[in-house]
Amino acid sequence: MHRGLAHCAGCDRGTARILGHDVVADYRNARRALGVVPQELVFDPFFTVRETLEIQSGYFGLRNNGAWIDEILHHLDLAGKADVVLSCLTNDDAVRSVYLGSDGVFANSRLGSVVLEMSTVSPETSRDLCRLGLERGLNVLDIAISGSTPAAEQGTLTLLAGGNFEIFNAVKPLLQLIARQYFYLGPSGSGTTMKLVVNTLLGVGMQTVAEAVAFGQKAGLDRNLLLEVLAKTAVISPALTGKLGRVSQEDYSPQFPLELMNKDFRLILETAAEMKVPMPATTAAFQINSAAFGGENGGDFSIVVELMEILARLRAVGEGPQADLASARPFIKTV
Repeated sequence: MHRGLAHCAGCDRGTARILGHDVVADYRNARRALGVVPQELVFDPFFTVRETLEIQSGYFGLRNNGAWIDEILHHLDLAGKADVVLSCLTNDDAVRSVYLGSDGVFANSRLGSVVLEMSTVSPETSRDLCRLGLERGLNVLDIAISGSTPAAEQGTLTLLAGGNFEIFNAVKPLLQLIARQYFYLGPSGSGTTMKLVVNTLLGVGMQTVAEAVAFGQKAGLDRNLLLEVLAKTAVISPALTGKLGRVSQEDYSPQFPLELMNKDFRLILETAAEMKVPMPATTAAFQINSAAFGGENGGDFSIVVELMEILARLRAVGEGPQADLASARPFIKTV
């Protein structure tokens, strides 16, 4: 669960009961307390939740026993106790594995419970969950999240909802605890569709920034001054303004991980292909994102700036904080 969801403002005042565990926050807190990140503990998004917890408990001494892990992972028990279930998972497969089947949330939830599924998944998955939930007497909304880690921690997320309008109105008090603003877009799948629209602009926008920064430097502009001035112009969206400051410091630690942007690009283009909507700029941005993803571990999606600098021969392959962008080599041969 995102830290902004598990530690939302007001949830500790008796207005809501939180059942669950914030794996990401515990992992970050442990790393911060330790002051170092051992190589074997570099975050791997493909670890299972159990593996992540075992690594944490084993290395950091966090309540090192299997019973604690079993208690955290027993989502069936949690689902049976909760009137409202919130989830934010990595991809479509993760969502389906948690909710469907005899050991899934749907099969073990109380009749009339509300599910707020907040993952960025395909609209088709959202519609399937809604239909299957209704068959079990559950109300399912897709409520996609717009905003990265800082927005979650500050409670300034934007939520994009699809599903039953009456249920949306009923859960507004919960949404107010999580987000600065929230919007109802239409029937099931509308929230995740809007999220793909938003992330189209985010991903393509980051790629255009990366190209512009490489172009300006190649033309002789000072890198730091270029980034500073660019951040103050009207053409940079608020979502990308903060990225420019981090890029100037060559800080590509993940706020919105590159692999999640890559996954969203895939969802966008697969959905567009089904509707026969051409998206040439998005396809090109996805190509560069995939090149960066092929050689980079755990960085932010803004790392495409560094890749474009490599392609423009402003820095050598292997130079910089993300020195393993070996996938840039095939592109360099064609430039």
